[in-house]
Amino acid sequence: MFFKRKSNVIYRNYDSFGYITDNRNFGYKLADDDGNDIGDKIISQSGSIFFSVLDEKPQTLDCLAQKIKMKFENVDIEIIKNDAMEFYSLLESEGFVASGLTAKECDEKDFAFSYKNAKINNNSNCSAINNFKKSTQEFFDEYFNSKPQLTNLHIEITSKCNERCIHCYIPHENKTECIDSALMYNILEQCRKMNVLHITISGGEPLLHDEFINFLRKCKEYNFSVNVLSNLTLLNEDILDEMKKNHLLSVQTSLYAMDANIHDAITQVKGSFEKTKNAILTLVENNIPLQISCPIMKQNIDYYKDVMSFGAKLNVKVGSDYVIIAKYNNTTQNLDNRLSIEDVGKIINQQLVNDPYYIESLQKEIENKKEMNPDDFVCSICYSSICIAETGNVYPCAGWQGCVVGNINKNSLNEIWTKSPKVQYLRNLRKRDFPKCIKCTDKEFCTMCMVRNANEHPLGDPLEVNDYFCRIAKINKKIFLDQKYNLRN
Repeated sequence: MFFKRKSNVIYRNYDSFGYITDNRNFGYKLADDDGNDIGDKIISQSGSIFFSVLDEKPQTLDCLAQKIKMKFENVDIEIIKNDAMEFYSLLESEGFVASGLTAKECDEKDFAFSYKNAKINNNSNCSAINNFKKSTQEFFDEYFNSKPQLTNLHIEITSKCNERCIHCYIPHENKTECIDSALMYNILEQCRKMNVLHITISGGEPLLHDEFINFLRKCKEYNFSVNVLSNLTLLNEDILDEMKKNHLLSVQTSLYAMDANIHDAITQVKGSFEKTKNAILTLVENNIPLQISCPIMKQNIDYYKDVMSFGAKLNVKVGSDYVIIAKYNNTTQNLDNRLSIEDVGKIINQQLVNDPYYIESLQKEIENKKEMNPDDFVCSICYSSICIAETGNVYPCAGWQGCVVGNINKNSLNEIWTKSPKVQYLRNLRKRDFPKCIKCTDKEFCTMCMVRNANEHPLGDPLEVNDYFCRIAKINKKIFLDQKYNLRN
């Protein structure tokens, strides 16, 4: 009997336990060929030893048992084989392991993403072995005594871009540099040692970097889940081939309208619509997990629903949002394209009409926010995620580049994560530091965001609450309550 770890599975060893997850790709509810849902698992220390001997190449049960016995010298090999068979069979039923009577059969049962078996779903399925009921983050918090663990790193490998999107938060004059390749490889090595799970690669336009393909290869070697943010206008056969090899890779791109004139007016590059649309079709044809983002602004408010329909026909998830943040240098000219509060109201009303689950999902979100505790964290920045730009500067998140918390050329990522005074300051902020929000009667209809505050404030103050989003919360609440009243009557 042969067994292997499926190629879309990420494994990390935390000494006293093991963590297994998959590439859940933007809220797609994934299933294997037998219809088994895929999620994440916490396994025991001994289970971690059993899982660690698996790799992406099929191995016989005898071979695996011999490797395991090196850790359990006093245990009979037949007992190890029986336990291994039971353990791997359980994980196979959960979608993490493939088996076969031959190596070929084992390989043929490996996971490959397909739009045929992907269900667009915003909820992730999370269960675990040994009746483990906590969420992964809850478990990590408890195990590490709430010591923040870096699990997600965003790397902007270049600020250069071949488009000039009118709403972009990066000042055009700053789009000039690419990350040094040696630095990028060093960052990935540091991430490997820190047990980072997910790497987001973006820019600017990341496909402009000469080493982009090699960066993807190194991420695959280190078993990172990779999310590429790209306009896809530079997609070619070599890049496509490398993406197809990596079952832990996913892509996110922006499409602003199905009218080329509207899309190209936003990117300010003629012909960009056709290139992006054709690249989307190519990725779907090759079963590469993809999400389309469609930021809604004045220019495409009457066209975004066409993008939603386009994605639905392809079984591709489309995210639409009216949140546009100011440039990170605290200039606000790009906000001229932002929707008025009245237009935001129209969008919310359209969501109510077009999405039968909108009220239900919003109700759940409201209930969660009602339990807001003043001691709660504001968001995940500097708690589970952080961002590095092409210069080596480290930021709390990609949009907040006016707040430099360190530089990877001067200090290691681990040193910045654990010792940076600015990281410590941001990490220690709690919702009580936003008294206006805590007392607000509309707080259930709003999400706190420090980068939105900081970028739009003339002095970059993250604690100065942005009135635009307060007004959105108010109108969101009114529409929601009116809708519930109408449904009751």
